[in-house]
Amino acid sequence: MATKTTLNDLNEYLFQELDRLTNEDLSEEELDKEIKHSDALQKIAKTVIDNRVLALQAKKHLDEYGQGDKVELPLIGIINK
Repeated sequence: MATKTTLNDLNEYLFQELDRLTNEDLSEEELDKEIKHSDALQKIAKTVIDNRVLALQAKKHLDEYGQGDKVELPLIGIINK
C-alpha cells in the first residue's frame, strides 16, 4: 500500500510537535506524553529521511556510470515510463 504522506507533510508534523512541546500550559504528565510522542516521531522522520538520502546517493552513483535512466527510484520520484 502506497503512502500519501509527503516530505512536506513530515515537515509539518515536526513543526506541529514543536508547537505542542513549547506549550507552556501543559502539565508535567502531558509534557512527558508529548516528549514520548516526539521521540517516536523523530525516529520515524530520521528513518524516512535516511531512506531518501540513500536513494539519492544511489541515483547519483548510477548517473555517474551512465545507468541512471535505466533504474526506477520511486523514493525520490524517479519512475520510468
